[in-house]
Amino acid sequence: MQAFTRLSGVAVAFLEDDINTDQIAPIPTKRSLKPDYREMFFYRARRHADDSLDAAHIFNQPQFAAPSILVSGKNFGCGSSREGAVWTLMAMGITCIVARSMADLYRENCLQNGVLPIELPGDVAQAFEARVLAADGRAPFHVDLVTQTISGPGGEDITFDIAANDRTRLLEGLDDIGMSLKQSDAIAAWEEKMRAQSPWLQSATRAPGTEPGA
Repeated sequence: MQAFTRLSGVAVAFLEDDINTDQIAPIPTKRSLKPDYREMFFYRARRHADDSLDAAHIFNQPQFAAPSILVSGKNFGCGSSREGAVWTLMAMGITCIVARSMADLYRENCLQNGVLPIELPGDVAQAFEARVLAADGRAPFHVDLVTQTISGPGGEDITFDIAANDRTRLLEGLDDIGMSLKQSDAIAAWEEKMRAQSPWLQSATRAPGTEPGA
Protein backbone atom coordinates (compact mmCIF):
# COMPACT_ATOMS: atom_id res chain seq x y z
CA MET A 1 0.00 0.00 0.00
CA GLN A 2 1.27 3.46 -0.89
CA ALA A 3 2.00 5.61 2.16
CA PHE A 4 0.25 8.96 2.47
CA THR A 5 2.02 11.95 4.03
CA ARG A 6 1.23 15.10 2.05
CA LEU A 7 -0.36 16.05 -1.24
CA SER A 8 -0.87 19.18 -3.29
CA GLY A 9 -3.35 19.32 -6.12
CA VAL A 10 -6.67 20.34 -7.57
CA ALA A 11 -9.77 19.93 -5.41
CA VAL A 12 -13.07 19.17 -7.14
CA ALA A 13 -16.40 19.82 -5.39
CA PHE A 14 -19.20 17.34 -5.99
CA LEU A 15 -21.51 18.57 -3.25
CA GLU A 16 -24.23 15.94 -3.11
CA ASP A 17 -25.35 13.80 -0.17
CA ASP A 18 -25.77 10.01 -0.10
CA ILE A 19 -23.50 9.30 -3.06
CA ASN A 20 -23.44 5.49 -3.20
CA THR A 21 -20.82 3.08 -4.45
CA ASP A 22 -22.82 2.16 -7.56
CA GLN A 23 -22.83 5.81 -8.60
CA ILE A 24 -19.08 6.07 -8.00
CA ALA A 25 -18.21 2.83 -9.77
CA PRO A 26 -21.13 1.37 -11.77
CA ILE A 27 -20.87 -2.29 -12.68
CA PRO A 28 -19.86 -2.14 -16.36
CA THR A 29 -22.09 -3.71 -18.97
CA LYS A 30 -19.10 -5.42 -20.50
CA ARG A 31 -17.44 -7.62 -17.92
CA SER A 32 -13.67 -7.58 -17.84
CA LEU A 33 -10.98 -9.08 -15.62
CA LYS A 34 -9.09 -5.81 -16.00
CA PRO A 35 -11.70 -3.02 -16.05
CA ASP A 36 -10.75 0.55 -16.88
CA TYR A 37 -11.32 2.08 -13.47
CA ARG A 38 -10.70 5.59 -14.73
CA GLU A 39 -13.44 5.22 -17.31
CA MET A 40 -15.73 3.64 -14.70
CA PHE A 41 -15.49 6.72 -12.42
CA PHE A 42 -19.06 8.12 -12.16
CA TYR A 43 -19.67 6.54 -15.58
CA ARG A 44 -23.44 7.14 -15.76
CA ALA A 45 -23.38 10.63 -14.24
CA ARG A 46 -20.78 11.84 -16.73
CA ARG A 47 -22.76 10.76 -19.81
CA HIS A 48 -25.95 11.59 -21.67
CA ALA A 49 -28.60 8.97 -22.37
CA ASP A 50 -26.91 8.20 -25.72
CA ASP A 51 -23.64 7.43 -23.83
CA SER A 52 -21.87 10.55 -25.10
CA LEU A 53 -19.89 12.58 -22.61
CA ASP A 54 -21.68 15.46 -20.91
CA ALA A 55 -19.22 18.32 -21.30
CA ALA A 56 -21.05 20.34 -18.65
CA HIS A 57 -20.59 17.74 -15.92
CA ILE A 58 -17.98 18.84 -13.41
CA PHE A 59 -15.87 15.69 -13.79
CA ASN A 60 -15.63 16.32 -17.56
CA GLN A 61 -14.49 19.92 -17.28
CA PRO A 62 -10.85 20.40 -18.33
CA GLN A 63 -9.68 22.02 -15.08
CA PHE A 64 -10.74 18.86 -13.23
CA ALA A 65 -9.16 16.34 -15.59
CA ALA A 66 -6.59 15.34 -12.94
CA PRO A 67 -7.95 16.13 -9.46
CA SER A 68 -6.21 15.06 -6.26
CA ILE A 69 -8.93 15.88 -3.72
CA LEU A 70 -12.66 15.12 -3.92
CA VAL A 71 -14.98 17.26 -1.79
CA SER A 72 -18.48 15.97 -1.15
CA GLY A 73 -21.45 16.07 1.21
CA LYS A 74 -22.97 13.73 3.80
CA ASN A 75 -22.82 9.94 3.81
CA PHE A 76 -20.38 9.66 0.92
CA GLY A 77 -19.76 6.09 -0.24
CA CYS A 78 -22.92 4.53 1.16
CA GLY A 79 -24.40 1.35 -0.32
CA SER A 80 -22.38 -1.78 -0.97
CA SER A 81 -18.85 -2.57 0.20
CA ARG A 82 -17.60 -2.37 -3.42
CA GLU A 83 -13.86 -1.74 -3.18
CA GLY A 84 -13.80 -0.71 -6.82
CA ALA A 85 -15.49 2.51 -5.72
CA VAL A 86 -12.16 3.45 -4.12
CA TRP A 87 -10.08 2.14 -7.01
CA THR A 88 -11.93 4.39 -9.47
CA LEU A 89 -10.94 7.46 -7.45
CA MET A 90 -7.34 6.29 -7.31
CA ALA A 91 -7.37 5.77 -11.09
CA MET A 92 -8.36 9.44 -11.43
CA GLY A 93 -5.50 10.48 -9.16
CA ILE A 94 -7.70 11.23 -6.14
CA THR A 95 -6.03 10.18 -2.89
CA CYS A 96 -7.98 12.34 -0.43
CA ILE A 97 -11.72 12.70 0.17
CA VAL A 98 -13.10 15.57 2.24
CA ALA A 99 -16.74 15.07 3.16
CA ARG A 100 -19.24 16.07 5.81
CA SER A 101 -19.59 12.39 6.65
CA MET A 102 -18.67 9.07 5.10
CA ALA A 103 -20.09 5.54 5.15
CA ASP A 104 -18.09 3.35 7.54
CA LEU A 105 -17.37 0.58 5.03
CA TYR A 106 -16.24 3.04 2.41
CA ARG A 107 -14.02 4.83 4.89
CA GLU A 108 -12.36 1.52 5.81
CA ASN A 109 -11.80 0.70 2.14
CA CYS A 110 -10.10 4.08 1.72
CA LEU A 111 -7.77 3.39 4.63
CA GLN A 112 -6.93 -0.06 3.21
CA ASN A 113 -5.89 1.51 -0.10
CA GLY A 114 -3.90 4.54 1.05
CA VAL A 115 -6.65 7.10 0.47
CA LEU A 116 -7.07 9.70 3.24
CA PRO A 117 -10.72 10.14 4.34
CA ILE A 118 -11.39 13.45 6.11
CA GLU A 119 -14.69 14.40 7.73
CA LEU A 120 -15.28 18.08 8.54
CA PRO A 121 -18.04 19.45 10.79
CA GLY A 122 -20.84 21.58 9.34
CA ASP A 123 -19.57 25.18 9.51
CA VAL A 124 -15.99 24.21 8.72
CA ALA A 125 -17.14 22.03 5.81
CA GLN A 126 -19.33 24.80 4.41
CA ALA A 127 -16.49 27.33 4.48
CA PHE A 128 -14.07 24.89 2.85
CA GLU A 129 -16.58 23.96 0.14
CA ALA A 130 -16.96 27.66 -0.70
CA ARG A 131 -13.20 28.00 -1.04
CA VAL A 132 -12.98 24.99 -3.36
CA LEU A 133 -15.84 26.31 -5.52
CA ALA A 134 -14.21 29.75 -5.71
CA ALA A 135 -10.83 28.27 -6.71
CA ASP A 136 -12.54 26.32 -9.53
CA GLY A 137 -9.43 24.25 -10.16
CA ARG A 138 -7.22 27.28 -10.78
CA ALA A 139 -5.08 26.91 -7.63
CA PRO A 140 -4.01 23.86 -5.63
CA PHE A 141 -4.97 22.87 -2.12
CA HIS A 142 -2.57 21.13 0.23
CA VAL A 143 -3.32 18.30 2.65
CA ASP A 144 -0.73 17.41 5.29
CA LEU A 145 -1.35 14.29 7.35
CA VAL A 146 1.74 14.93 9.47
CA THR A 147 0.35 18.22 10.81
CA GLN A 148 -3.29 17.23 10.12
CA THR A 149 -4.01 20.43 8.21
CA ILE A 150 -5.62 21.52 4.95
CA SER A 151 -4.40 24.75 3.37
CA GLY A 152 -5.04 26.62 0.17
CA PRO A 153 -6.54 29.72 -1.41
CA GLY A 154 -9.30 31.73 0.21
CA GLY A 155 -8.77 31.20 3.90
CA GLU A 156 -6.74 30.00 6.86
CA ASP A 157 -5.45 26.50 7.46
CA ILE A 158 -8.02 23.93 8.59
CA THR A 159 -7.18 21.33 11.21
CA PHE A 160 -8.80 17.91 10.87
CA ASP A 161 -9.11 14.97 13.24
CA ILE A 162 -8.15 11.38 12.48
CA ALA A 163 -7.78 8.39 14.78
CA ALA A 164 -4.16 7.75 15.77
CA ASN A 165 -4.29 4.17 14.47
CA ASP A 166 -5.63 5.31 11.09
CA ARG A 167 -3.03 8.06 10.87
CA THR A 168 -0.22 5.56 11.52
CA ARG A 169 -1.63 3.16 8.94
CA LEU A 170 -1.55 5.82 6.22
CA LEU A 171 1.76 7.44 7.15
CA GLU A 172 3.52 4.08 7.14
CA GLY A 173 1.57 2.55 4.24
CA LEU A 174 0.30 -0.45 6.23
CA ASP A 175 -2.69 -2.70 5.58
CA ASP A 176 -4.26 -4.86 8.31
CA ILE A 177 -1.49 -7.46 8.10
CA GLY A 178 1.16 -4.76 8.28
CA MET A 179 -0.48 -3.22 11.32
CA SER A 180 -0.56 -6.64 13.02
CA LEU A 181 3.12 -7.25 12.24
CA LYS A 182 4.03 -4.06 14.11
CA GLN A 183 3.19 -6.16 17.18
CA SER A 184 5.34 -9.12 16.08
CA ASP A 185 7.47 -9.06 19.25
CA ALA A 186 4.37 -9.16 21.47
CA ILE A 187 2.87 -11.92 19.31
CA ALA A 188 6.06 -13.99 19.54
CA ALA A 189 6.21 -13.48 23.32
CA TRP A 190 2.60 -14.61 23.71
CA GLU A 191 3.21 -17.70 21.58
CA GLU A 192 6.26 -18.59 23.67
CA LYS A 193 4.24 -18.15 26.85
CA MET A 194 1.49 -20.42 25.53
CA ARG A 195 4.05 -23.07 24.54
CA ALA A 196 5.32 -23.10 28.12
CA GLN A 197 1.89 -23.03 29.76
CA SER A 198 0.07 -25.44 27.44
CA PRO A 199 2.59 -27.67 25.66
CA TRP A 200 -0.11 -30.24 24.87
CA LEU A 201 -1.85 -27.70 22.64
CA GLN A 202 1.25 -27.31 20.49
CA SER A 203 1.47 -31.00 19.59
CA ALA A 204 -2.29 -31.26 19.17
CA THR A 205 -2.44 -28.50 16.58
CA ARG A 206 0.57 -29.47 14.48
CA ALA A 207 -0.15 -31.01 11.13
CA PRO A 208 1.40 -34.43 10.44
CA GLY A 209 5.02 -34.11 9.37
CA THR A 210 5.50 -30.65 10.94
CA GLU A 211 6.75 -31.84 14.35
CA PRO A 212 10.22 -30.65 15.39
CA GLY A 213 12.82 -32.75 13.64
CA ALA A 214 10.35 -34.11 11.07
